[in-house]
Amino acid sequence: MAELPRPWSARVLDGLERAPSRAMLYPLGFGPEDFRRPVIGIASTWSMVTPCNMHLDELARAAAAGVERAGGKGLIFNTITISDGISMGTEGMKYSLVSREVIADSIETVVACQGMDGLVALGGCDKNMPGCMIAIARLNRPAVFVYGGTILPGCLPGSERKVDIVSVFEAVGARAAGRITDQELEAIERHAIPGPGSCGGMYTANTMASAIEALGMSLPNSSAQNAVSPAKREDARRAGEAVVNLLRLGLKPRDIMTRPAFENAITVVIALGGSTNAVLHLLAMAHAAGVRLSLRDFERIGRRVPVVADLKPSGRYSMSDLVAIGGIRPLMKRLLDAGLLHGDCVTVTGRTLAEDLKEVGDYPDGQEIVRPLDRPIKPDSHLVILRGNLAPEGAVAKITGKEGLRFEGRARVFDSEEDAMRAILGRRIREGDVVVIRYEGPKGGPGMREMLGPTSAIMGQGLGAKVALITDGRFSGGTHGFVVGHISPEAFVGGPLALVKNGDRIVIDAVRRTLTLEVPEAELASRRVRWRRPRPRYRRGVLAKYAHTVSSASLGAVTDLHLDD
Repeated sequence: MAELPRPWSARVLDGLERAPSRAMLYPLGFGPEDFRRPVIGIASTWSMVTPCNMHLDELARAAAAGVERAGGKGLIFNTITISDGISMGTEGMKYSLVSREVIADSIETVVACQGMDGLVALGGCDKNMPGCMIAIARLNRPAVFVYGGTILPGCLPGSERKVDIVSVFEAVGARAAGRITDQELEAIERHAIPGPGSCGGMYTANTMASAIEALGMSLPNSSAQNAVSPAKREDARRAGEAVVNLLRLGLKPRDIMTRPAFENAITVVIALGGSTNAVLHLLAMAHAAGVRLSLRDFERIGRRVPVVADLKPSGRYSMSDLVAIGGIRPLMKRLLDAGLLHGDCVTVTGRTLAEDLKEVGDYPDGQEIVRPLDRPIKPDSHLVILRGNLAPEGAVAKITGKEGLRFEGRARVFDSEEDAMRAILGRRIREGDVVVIRYEGPKGGPGMREMLGPTSAIMGQGLGAKVALITDGRFSGGTHGFVVGHISPEAFVGGPLALVKNGDRIVIDAVRRTLTLEVPEAELASRRVRWRRPRPRYRRGVLAKYAHTVSSASLGAVTDLHLDD
């Protein structure tokens, strides 16, 4: 085993003076021969606070076994995770995006402190996945990411209808509108989540898993496996072996996480119809890797890449349906053959993307989940970057075209998600309204809550094509409808969203890519003079620290933006 590099662990464990360090490791299962092996950290986001991550302890042990088999020594450690699905719509959701930074900081801290030579990171939910990747990019030690896998869909008793967590959120709106009964709501609630795994559509977790695989930082097919499956356990074991191989090859994350690789990730996210959160997280991951990426790149790539996957929330199928026909690899092969992917990018296999995809076959005949590139669901991106006098720095719209490409309506302004939700469930939102939810941005929330509750309630009431919603907060990957988020600059720092009044005319134009407040500039100037920033909602603790350090959503809402100087 002596031939394997130990660039970091040797500094912590070798030599006479490091005897105390070695002594601390004997109780953890180290033997004398293990001190000649590279130490590989297994960063697990396992916990029992969410079904997304409840099975990751088993996968962490499989990864450690793979490390040992390849000649390394695996050390498992944990970091936190939170549940968006549980905290959604509450004050607790303000901690969601913050957890991305806490996870990244904690993984970086453990790996760097303990002198680990490489890393396998396991994530199974929205924020812990980019959190793992930010840490991997910062550390720049050989690393592989393992996705926990997708949940299987739930099924209503006595029915063939498949349900998931978004079904529950939409059922809340349907019950408020009198479209379903209490008993029907309870049935959906009880059967939507049948076991372990991440939310089952092309929501944020499955979107980010697909993006990370396209980026080259997870093994082939890692993004498209059911959480409870032999394939997922084997993926984790092979990841342990792969990171030791990367150490042998001297291949580091920043060798893989290049600008062309990020363009590949964006391309795959668009083709799959993925979550708006991918914009925020890919910007943050690129920042950590030292790669220049901006909203302009999403605009540029979005003009030439079509949406071809008919996946939830806007489509008909779940991620487990996509797994059954081969996952995202055949789609990536189609994109590569069409010249839409950079095939020369290196991946964690040690090969190029083109080499990884060389033997991949196409989808089975007759499948309807992924369309041919020349017969797309939408000829360009559903992730539309809007600019205008309401969003000078940009905003991110999720527009599939099913609700139209233009919306003009009158503003209904709310200074918090809770106020908006009360109005929606109270049936006070009417056709033609543009629901404005502000002071929910990275600094103003703080924490940039996701608006799955309000958007789902609107959809559940049958108003999806008749009401728009705009915010400086975020949207869950489960959101669909005519929605615009990430409006920058946010209201709390004096962005134009702070100046909107009830009844103002707002125009969302996905063709012209504009977000316009139809109020004369002189009137806006007058309002700006009278505007006063609200008092910070938190003055102590993690949310206060986050609000003090976080950047604009247009830059990825990173917390170390000004530390490069």
